Amino acid sequence: MSPAYATTFAVLGMAPQPYAVTPILSARIGIAAVGEEPVHAIVLRAQVRIEPHRRPYSDEEGAGMADLFGPRERWRDTQRSFLWMQCATAVPGFSGGTEVDLPMPCTYDLEVSASKYLHALREGVVPLLFLFSGTVFIRGSTGFAVQQIPWDREDRYQMPVSVWRELVAANFPDSGWLRLQDGTIAALAAYKSSHGMLDFDSAVTRLLAEATDPAGEPT
Repeated sequence: MSPAYATTFAVLGMAPQPYAVTPILSARIGIAAVGEEPVHAIVLRAQVRIEPHRRPYSDEEGAGMADLFGPRERWRDTQRSFLWMQCATAVPGFSGGTEVDLPMPCTYDLEVSASKYLHALREGVVPLLFLFSGTVFIRGSTGFAVQQIPWDREDRYQMPVSVWRELVAANFPDSGWLRLQDGTIAALAAYKSSHGMLDFDSAVTRLLAEATDPAGEPT
């Protein structure tokens, strides 16, 4: 068996990447190549998927996932694995084994399914599946040889919800991010100005209050 096809991958840990301009998680990946011949480099790619059926949920968490999975009684059919992101990195040469940080650029856009899911979680873990692929460069009979990482290289990892919350708190302290159409933003800006408000948060808070009657029911 060639060294490339004996290469395995494992997720050792995850943490927010400090000092990044945009929200980025860093996954520590352990790589092992069976054989004495060194690996000259790897172009490593990973598809990261969320497997929601692999953990329980509180009532509060379940209420936040109605948009994704519908009512709880349907979750048996609707809670399927879904894509979180695609990411990649270059691995320098090594012999035997090595570790590398895989950057995972994240978004807090609540229109994105993964962000909705992560925002709804309060505690516990996020069940992740890493599907690895890419290209391995090794010594060949006439120089370098190129081999593809086999399709079955994968690893599961239970990321603590606290890791995601730490990332969000560092990049969006006490705030969030919503995507609105230009017309909605213009109308909200006009409402804010006409009522002498200083920020959009105050405008949205007042609109929500106006949409609720004294009994606390939507009008």
